[in-house]
Amino acid sequence: MILQRLAIPEARLAGLLFAVHPVSMESVAWISEQKNTLSFVFYLLAALVYLAFDEAEGKRPARTYALATFLFLLALLTKSVTATLPGALLVLLWWRRGRLSLKRDVGPLMPWFALAIASGALTAWVERTIGGAQGAGFDLTLTERCFLAARITVFYLGKLLLPVHLALIYPRWEIEAGALNWTPYLLGVVSVTAALGWHARRSRGPLAAWLFFVGTLVPALGFFNVYPFLFSYVADHFQYTASLGVFVLVSAGASRFLAHPNPSVRGPAIGITAALVALLVLQSRAQSATFTDPKTLWSSTLEENPKCWMAEDGLGLWYKTHGDMRHAVLHYQEALAIRKDYPQGRNNLGVCYEDMGNLDQAVTEFREALRLKPDFPEAENNLGSALARTPEGLDEAIGHFEAAIRLLPDFASAHTNLGTALLQKPERLNDAIAQFKEALRLSPNSAESHASLGDALSATTDRLNEAVTEYQASLALNPANPQVHSNLGLVLNALGRPSAAIDQYAEALRLQPDFVEIHLNWALALLNVPGHRAEAAEHLEAYLRVRPANEMTQQIASQIQGSPP
Repeated sequence: MILQRLAIPEARLAGLLFAVHPVSMESVAWISEQKNTLSFVFYLLAALVYLAFDEAEGKRPARTYALATFLFLLALLTKSVTATLPGALLVLLWWRRGRLSLKRDVGPLMPWFALAIASGALTAWVERTIGGAQGAGFDLTLTERCFLAARITVFYLGKLLLPVHLALIYPRWEIEAGALNWTPYLLGVVSVTAALGWHARRSRGPLAAWLFFVGTLVPALGFFNVYPFLFSYVADHFQYTASLGVFVLVSAGASRFLAHPNPSVRGPAIGITAALVALLVLQSRAQSATFTDPKTLWSSTLEENPKCWMAEDGLGLWYKTHGDMRHAVLHYQEALAIRKDYPQGRNNLGVCYEDMGNLDQAVTEFREALRLKPDFPEAENNLGSALARTPEGLDEAIGHFEAAIRLLPDFASAHTNLGTALLQKPERLNDAIAQFKEALRLSPNSAESHASLGDALSATTDRLNEAVTEYQASLALNPANPQVHSNLGLVLNALGRPSAAIDQYAEALRLQPDFVEIHLNWALALLNVPGHRAEAAEHLEAYLRVRPANEMTQQIASQIQGSPP
């Protein structure tokens, strides 16, 4: 609609190329880039409404300007990369008129530039302070950034003209001292700009399209630090909006052939264009299939970028989530072989080792993660969890849980883990209860925390009813936990409610048929229900078929023999 309003030839072809091009596909197929597609809608709407405002005869309507400004603000709030829109509009206005008026053209866009600068500054601060876009990986001189910008520009142009070997994450280029080896890229960009500037005396269109393309890319050219630069300086979705400049230029150039009066020229041009569009559709369809699931996505990324540590890490997470710890460990190790100073990778590997029961190796990985990043609350919590599984490591585990909470006071899981560790120290029962309550304040819907608080409360005879309440709250959130059913049964039996306890034991045994201890607890409960001596004996026998006899089982057997039949 915008191109038609500007009377640019073959506007529909430009829109079609944008819609089916494989580079555009990533922003649509990858759910994480919804912000790209949504901001683009607001970007285009703002431009469309602003052009209507600019074309109004006489006094331009304030309502139209206000609506355009509102749409631009929505675009910025969705994704700050749309901050380039006022610059793009100035390029369009220059292309239409051949000059810019300070009052008519620049003045109305000054508030937009102010909004753009504020949005960009906020994003830069977030990327730097929260996203971690600072440090050694971003220490580039201005000269190096200029060479980098030139190479990025050439890379993106190349992917638009020949969209092959696309990847979610491209290899990260190594910048040699001064980046002088990239001089050809810089000379190429400068030469193209100069040539189009010279050609602008005859036609401003090509230069306008080039300025739109490069100008829209500015936020992603390396002059500003963004977190993704840690693993790659380029990504297809970074040029989603900028690609319009190239598509418009190609379509406008093709129009002289597609609308040629000679059928012998027009016919082949239409055929070639149709074939080109069909090839782009097929390529996009094949490329979009890589976004089917994380495993497919990361595997396809490694095919194009074998040294991509992030893809290895992603595959490790996928296998870990699906319970295949052996493959998860292999991929995490590959990620660490590529990027040795990766604390999160050490932490991930430690979690896998802990799940596999290899506590010594898990502890080693967690300690290494903390060496690389001392202020790492997740690693502190995980190290405490691994140490707490060994009697000699309990005191140290408590220290690590406390460290995790100091670093991240709202870390609900760390509060729960600290409470569980303190529960093993009878003299600190009240402290354990306080930690579980804090965990529930932070995460009220945590079945684990409710169950843990129930365990702590059941350790005191005067708070058994409170324990029942917590166990029931846990089961309301996760009714398929046999251990909680068993624990609730024990408390109910202690409260003199054996029938209710038996119901819980029955459910626990249904959920976990090999839960042998349930039979022993069931037998104990049946001793409090007259007339169930034979049933109690059956459950005791079921227990003894798996577990050896001990003093407790002998006492129960004696009670069964002495109870009414």
